[in-house]
Amino acid sequence: MNQLELIQSKIYEIRGQRVMLDRDLAELYQVTTGNLNKAVKRNIKRFPSDFMFQLTKEEFDQLKTNLIFQNGISNWGGTRKLPYAFTEQGLAMLSGILNSDIAIQVNINIMRAFVAVRRMMSNPPVDKNAELREEMKKLKDYIEEVFADQNDINEDTRMQLELINQTLAELQVQKKLSDKPRPKIGFIRYDEDSTEK
Repeated sequence: MNQLELIQSKIYEIRGQRVMLDRDLAELYQVTTGNLNKAVKRNIKRFPSDFMFQLTKEEFDQLKTNLIFQNGISNWGGTRKLPYAFTEQGLAMLSGILNSDIAIQVNINIMRAFVAVRRMMSNPPVDKNAELREEMKKLKDYIEEVFADQNDINEDTRMQLELINQTLAELQVQKKLSDKPRPKIGFIRYDEDSTEK
């Protein structure tokens, strides 16, 4: 998985917004979650509620449930504090307070990931069911056309078979008419009861 895909996998939709969580950001920036949150708290004026918010217990539980369902595992075990979520604007603001080379490169990749997600959402993939329905319709039309051709062939064949049956019936009638007893050919054999010798 490349860096862009890794970042995209850590973008969640919470409260109708695409966000990244402090824990995932700290991992990407290669700092501890505590140090990331301290840097944010030192600059809290830069992070209004539409840039950053703390998850509620219900949101966090739902997120953990979804992660377990999607990935089969969750490593959110011993979290003591509810995580903070950063919107795209909050992430842009975060790039202003984290100035290490790693942070700069990660911020560039995060912005690219958000752009890629936005592009995917604006151009949703083609509905596979619609494609399948179209293919099924084409196949159905083709089969109906083949059966129609076959029925035409069958009609011709039926007429030919009817003519053959009529001819056979006429031959059987002629045979029955010609089944008159015929004289025996060959030596005459006399029966013992017969008086002729």
